[in-house]
Amino acid sequence: MPPTPTSSHGSSPVAGRPSALRRPHALAPGDRVAVIAPSGPIDRERLAAGVRILEDWGLEVVPSEHLLDAHPTAAYLAGSDENRAADFQRAWLDPTIAAVICARGGYGVQRMVDLIDWDRLRPATPKALVGFSDVTTLHETVAQRLGVATLYGPMVAAQAFATDHALADHLRRTLFSPAETTILTSPTAAPLISGRAHGITAGGCASVLASDRGTPTARPSFAGMILLLEDIGEHPYQLDRILTQLIRTGALDGVRGIALGSWEGCGTPSEVRALMKECLAPLGVPVIWELGFGHGPAALTVPLGVPAHLDADAGTLTFDLPALADSRRTADAVA
Repeated sequence: MPPTPTSSHGSSPVAGRPSALRRPHALAPGDRVAVIAPSGPIDRERLAAGVRILEDWGLEVVPSEHLLDAHPTAAYLAGSDENRAADFQRAWLDPTIAAVICARGGYGVQRMVDLIDWDRLRPATPKALVGFSDVTTLHETVAQRLGVATLYGPMVAAQAFATDHALADHLRRTLFSPAETTILTSPTAAPLISGRAHGITAGGCASVLASDRGTPTARPSFAGMILLLEDIGEHPYQLDRILTQLIRTGALDGVRGIALGSWEGCGTPSEVRALMKECLAPLGVPVIWELGFGHGPAALTVPLGVPAHLDADAGTLTFDLPALADSRRTADAVA
């Protein structure tokens, strides 16, 4: 049965203020994980390759009911909005599921996110949510409505998950041994704007965050937070428009620091770097260039909703606590 639409757009107790979120527990061999398709359609061969990796980690993979569906008219969607929402809701409410891992991004979360009954989901035990790109909207809504920390990381049916060992292994360590991945850096990390900052992490795909402005799932601003931004396939003028919209709508008012990820297909690195500096320097906060998360190779898995120290000069993002809690019984409040 499809989920009951949310009756109102009321926010959770954490909405509108930079508070640390509840961490789901770390995974262990034998845990059951649901794979869902909240956005675009799935390539069966890539999915099979990704599922084999999860199974090699000792996980029991539970495909969602509509994982391989196709939308009746829109070929860019993995099934109907109602069924995609139902799959997420069913997985989150299932007490035997330890994590919800998205199969791929693309587009579609914005069409289904308001069909989820968030009030019904709120009492459920938190579980790790993994995904990036279009899943940014789902991360933001889980943070706002459920107060749960999530993981901005690779997806099971993406080609890179089966071919990029470093990318998959960093997700594995974050899920099973999160104390090993509390310090994030990369060979490309460098100071764009010098300084240090501390705050709760949030953010994701820049174009998705910009398109969310004015919707029920958008927080008023990222004040007091460390904001993550990355994207793919946006020309410099489009990135300019995205950043300008975020600034003009007040989304970046009071932000404490910014970590930039990869910018695949967004112009030359020098073009993008110059644009980022021009747009972000007036904020007066430290900014790390190319921390190594997002759509690029060997992408890091980054916790969202967890307090962290950003050191632009060192090119590091250091979390106060592991992304996931040790307890196997209850989720851990990190405030």
